[in-house]
Amino acid sequence: MKLQSFRFRITLFSAVLASISIIGFSIVSWWLIYDAKVKRLDAEIKNQLIQSTRPQSTQWDNYANSLPLILGMNGETAVALLVNDRDGNLLYQSRQWQDGIDAKSLWQSLPQPPPDPDRIPFELEPPPPPPNGIDSFLPRERRPPRDRPPPFARPDFLQVFQTQLATQRTSTTVWRVGAIHSPRTQIAIAVNLQAIDLEMTSIGNIFLISIPVVLLFVAGGAWLISRSILYPIGRLTMAIRNVTVQGLDRRVPVGSTDIEFLELISVFNQMLERLERSFQQASRFSGDAAHELKTPLAILQGQIELALHQVESGSQVQQTISNLLDEVHRLSEITRKLLLLSLADAGRMGLHLVEVNVSALLSEISEDMELLAPHLDVEMEIAPNLYIQGDRDLLVQVLQNLVGNAIKYNLPKGWLRLQAQRHEKRVIVKIVNSSQDISLSERKLIFERFHRGDSSQIQKIEGSGLGLSLAREIARAHGGDIQLDAAILGQTGFILSLPVGDRD
Repeated sequence: MKLQSFRFRITLFSAVLASISIIGFSIVSWWLIYDAKVKRLDAEIKNQLIQSTRPQSTQWDNYANSLPLILGMNGETAVALLVNDRDGNLLYQSRQWQDGIDAKSLWQSLPQPPPDPDRIPFELEPPPPPPNGIDSFLPRERRPPRDRPPPFARPDFLQVFQTQLATQRTSTTVWRVGAIHSPRTQIAIAVNLQAIDLEMTSIGNIFLISIPVVLLFVAGGAWLISRSILYPIGRLTMAIRNVTVQGLDRRVPVGSTDIEFLELISVFNQMLERLERSFQQASRFSGDAAHELKTPLAILQGQIELALHQVESGSQVQQTISNLLDEVHRLSEITRKLLLLSLADAGRMGLHLVEVNVSALLSEISEDMELLAPHLDVEMEIAPNLYIQGDRDLLVQVLQNLVGNAIKYNLPKGWLRLQAQRHEKRVIVKIVNSSQDISLSERKLIFERFHRGDSSQIQKIEGSGLGLSLAREIARAHGGDIQLDAAILGQTGFILSLPVGDRD
């Protein structure tokens, strides 16, 4: 499954983290942009409300028509104006004003304004004395204006410029409404937020388009970065894959590896060194033991054969000595196989390569089968002229082992099929026989050394458990292999594949 891939998980987690960050940033950015636009509009509305309360007379109709441009809105944005007198009587209402807009509540939330500034006496406090005493001789109405504080600088007049802003929703749209309560009038300006909403929709669409694109870039970048991060792991995997009998001397180069992987590579190389040393010791022991046993067994075999000829024929002693000779032959065969296996483990199995006609070898073996298994129903399908480059003696041993097993482990009155043909650049030999069903656990161990089935019938059959293991090592030394055929009830099959020779 993909979720079990470390590289896929890095890419997925990076994309998820980036998506959460980008989406969160987009939402915050969208809200800040919207809030900034609304605040800018509020400042413009508040400024216009204050401007509209100045003492000079105002042409409300012209003012209402110019409000969109004054507020910096486009011509399609609806801006409504409502003006009442101090007592709440309607003075002006623009055609854009809608009944759902509630300006009255905004006016009521504002503090009551002071009296009309024009009615407030200017001499609220004594004027400062003239600097040089000359102005004291002038009439009061001719004194310099500095003695008369301007109305917009007086504290009581500053209370006029208190405004109230709110967002209100009507049946059709949303408005931003600002209201001011001056000594003379009550003024409300309402701006349709449709233009801002359209702008924010466009910004939202930009985010919706850009977020997937950014996520694709993030995922691609995470995939590439994870590839570079996992490159040392890939080298370790390749080194582990090459850990065979011929590859134990290989080491993973450190090179410019990241410091986080140096210890891992160093430990792996040390493990390979220990494994190589242990394997060499075990292989050397197995080979030396087999080699050392050959001479004593040969001497023992000769002495037993000599004794066999010296005893009385048909006696119990002759029978006993004959049984001992059979066991010596069996030990000699096991020793020979162990020696070949130790050579194969060390990668030093010497092959005397010649051109071998597999078809001829199988024909010879088939003649022996008629003598060894006359009770079996034998079918053969052997293509002619199947040539390979190999060691003839070892290949004969492989074929005899496979055919011998098919005969030994067959059923009474069973059958055996032998097929050989060329497939592309390989010679395929398939040997199938009727047999008891082999369990899945047994199938996994069938090529293990010294392994024999747990069945009581199998234990009664003569054998050492080394034949299949040795046959597969010989096949692999020739560049081929032996595999157990797919499990089918009531039969067992082995497939031997070997590369073809140079003859075409």
